[in-house]
Amino acid sequence: MSRPERPKQMLALTADETMLQLTATRVAGEAFDAPIVVANARHTDMIEEQLAAVGAKPQALILEPIGRNTAPAIALAALVARDPEAPLLVMPSDHVIEDVDAFRAAIAAALPVVQDGWMVTFGIAPDAPEIGYGYIKVGEPIADGVHRVDRFVEKPPLADAEAMLADGGYAWNGGIFLFRADAYLDALAQYEPVMLDAVRRSLAEGERVGTHVRPAAKPFAEAPNESIDYAVMEKASRVAVVPVTMGWNDVGSWDALHAISAADAGGNAIRGDVIALDTTNCLARTDGARIAMVGVSNLIVVASGNDILILPRGRSQEVKKLLEAMKD
Repeated sequence: MSRPERPKQMLALTADETMLQLTATRVAGEAFDAPIVVANARHTDMIEEQLAAVGAKPQALILEPIGRNTAPAIALAALVARDPEAPLLVMPSDHVIEDVDAFRAAIAAALPVVQDGWMVTFGIAPDAPEIGYGYIKVGEPIADGVHRVDRFVEKPPLADAEAMLADGGYAWNGGIFLFRADAYLDALAQYEPVMLDAVRRSLAEGERVGTHVRPAAKPFAEAPNESIDYAVMEKASRVAVVPVTMGWNDVGSWDALHAISAADAGGNAIRGDVIALDTTNCLARTDGARIAMVGVSNLIVVASGNDILILPRGRSQEVKKLLEAMKD
C-alpha cells in the first residue's frame, strides 16, 4: 500500500487520519510554532491537502529535489527556521504515539537542557528484544528525567538485544530529537562541514515562493547521504536522552500494525469491505476489493488496487522479498 507516489506517511493506517495528519495534530496548540515540513517534491499537493484538512499551516514546506537521508533534511529545516536559537522538535511523520501527554511531558523535561545547548533524543522503553531498532545506553542523570547518552548501539543480533532488555539500562532509539537549530548547525560544522556547505548552497541557489522552499538539486546532491545518528548524534559530546513510555510504534510491518490495532472478539483487525466467518487473529484490510475469509487464522490479507497480499502473521518483514520478486 505504501508506494513512491503515496508513501506510508500519507496513509490512514491506525485511525481515520493519515500518519502525517496524526503527527501534525500531536504538536498542535500554543506551546508549538507552526511546523516546518521536509518532504519529497512530488508529494507537495498531497501534503498541503492533508495538513489543511486538520488545520495545520506550515511555516515552510521544504521540497527536496532528491532524498539525502535525515541529516541533510534536518539541516534544511534548521537553516529555514525563523529563530536559530529556537528548539527544533524533529519527528518522522510515520510513527504512532498513543500517549501524547507522556510525549509532551518528555519534551518539557528536555527543554531546559536543550536551551543550554544539549542535543536530546527520546529513548523508547523497550518491551521486547527487537532486532530492528537501534538502542541507546542510558547514562548518568543530568537533570530530572534527562540522562547523558552513554553510547548508541547499532541494530543488534538477537542475543545482544535479549541481554540489553535484561539489563534494563537501554532504550530503543526512536528517531525523535530536540535541539536548538544553531546547536545542530554548529555540530554539522564540526563533524560534517561538507554536508553543511552543500545544504547551505542548495538553499542559496534554490527558490522560495510563499511557504514553498525548493533547494537547488545539484548542490543538494553533493550532501553526504547520512542519517542524523551517524553524522552528529554518535559523535557529539553533549547528547542526552529522555527515557519515555508513550505507546510508540514505527509501524514498520503489517504484524506491527496488527499488534496496535483495535481487534474484534476473535482478535481480527479489520478495515474496509471485509467478511470474516470463523476467523481468528487475522489482519485484513482493503481499499476497494471485497475480502471474504472463512475458517482461517493468523493470516495477513491486504487488497490494494489490483494487488492482493496473503501471508502468515509473523512473516510480514518478507514483503520486501516479494517487492524484489515483483520488480524482477
